[in-house]
This record gives sequence, C-alpha cells and structure tokens, in this order.
Amino acid sequence: MTPRTEFAPGLSIQGITPPLRLRDFKLIAFDMDSTLINIECVDEIADAAGRKAEVAAITEAAMRGEIADYKESLRRRVALLAGVSVEHLEHVYRQRLKLHPGAAELVLACKGAGLKVLLVSGGFTFFTDRLRERLALDFARSNQLEIVDGRLTGRLLDQHWGDICDGAEKRRTLLQACDLIGCTPAQAIAMGDGANDLEMMAAAGLSVAYRAKPKVRQQAHIAIDMGGLDRLLEVVQP
Repeated sequence: MTPRTEFAPGLSIQGITPPLRLRDFKLIAFDMDSTLINIECVDEIADAAGRKAEVAAITEAAMRGEIADYKESLRRRVALLAGVSVEHLEHVYRQRLKLHPGAAELVLACKGAGLKVLLVSGGFTFFTDRLRERLALDFARSNQLEIVDGRLTGRLLDQHWGDICDGAEKRRTLLQACDLIGCTPAQAIAMGDGANDLEMMAAAGLSVAYRAKPKVRQQAHIAIDMGGLDRLLEVVQP
C-alpha cells in the first residue's frame, strides 16, 4: 500500500483515492466488540465472576495478535465464566453495552445506499442477536454460550457452521454473504479493531480500522482514530 496520509484530523487513509461512493459497495461487515459497541462483552461478563482482570488480559493479548490460537484463547476465557447467571448477561446488555457514536447513523446510511449489513463477531449470540434486531441488520454470526439452569457452564456450543467464530470464520462468513447477495469481495467493506478481524479485512475491497490495535490500523485502508463510526462517510460518500 501507499504510505498512510491524514485525510482529516483523526482520520487517515492509504491505498485508496477518495472520494469513494457508498453505492459502489454491496455489503458492509462489522465486528461487534470495541467496534460497533463500546465494550468487550466477555470482559464484562467476567466481572460477575470476579475474573475481569484475568479475562481482559487474555482479550487484550488476543486482539493485539499476541496469541496465535484465538480459539484456545476464547475457550480459556469462557471457562472462567462458569456459573455466571443469565441475569448478569442481561445486565451487561442493558447497563454496560452502548453503541459507539455514529453506529446507528452509519448502518442507516449503508442500508439507504442499498448495502446489506453483516455483524460477525468473536463474541456471543446473546448480544449479536439483540443487536441484529435492534439495528435491523441482515446477517449475524457469533459464538453461542452454553446455558444450563440459567447459568453459564463455561463451554461454547457448536453451530451448524462450525465451532468458534475466529478470524478464519469471519473471512469465510464475509465471502459467504457476498456469494449470497451476488457481489464480489471487492464490493464489500469490512470494519474491525482487533487481530481476529484482519483476515476478513484483507478479503474485502475496503478495510476500515476503528480505534484499532496498531497491527490492524497499519493494514487498513481507512483508520478512524477519533470520532464516530460514521466518519467513514467522510471518505465513502453516501
């Protein structure tokens, strides 16, 4: 890619020549934790088990790309959640989870330009299902926590597509969505913040890093370091 240049304060680009047109794309894929929303859900769930610091340290290392096996890192974190109640998950969703600024506005702009919207996450269906309904998203894929008698068991359930939504699965999901709607990966936008987003970002025609880890920021076409998600519309015009 060409060297990164500052497009506007807190907004930089590389390898693209703006302005781009939103209507030239057909799909936008969002990561959830720390991209579409303000928290890492697994860390907030761990708070109820008194293990937040321990879990958050693993999450940070995984997002920075310092842990090679994302699946194993997630299994380790989920095991530490055993015994947490569904009521605490509800509390996390109602009281701690917030959309990042500009999230709803960007989704509406994309839908208005005819794009389909995918939420693909290494997080959990408990949250992605609610966000899919709340924002009227077209597709969502994430991991399913096992719940027995109203409490987490510390395990994940296999789903029809596989076991864990890691970086490779995010890429595969983006490509499947492209096939489903009849577009090429070059017509897709992928937005994320962590190392497990890099594979889908590399597969998409346009990659966007939002308040991202250094490794992700370095590789993205667009890096948004200040302001809301809808700053993408400064580069990719509706």
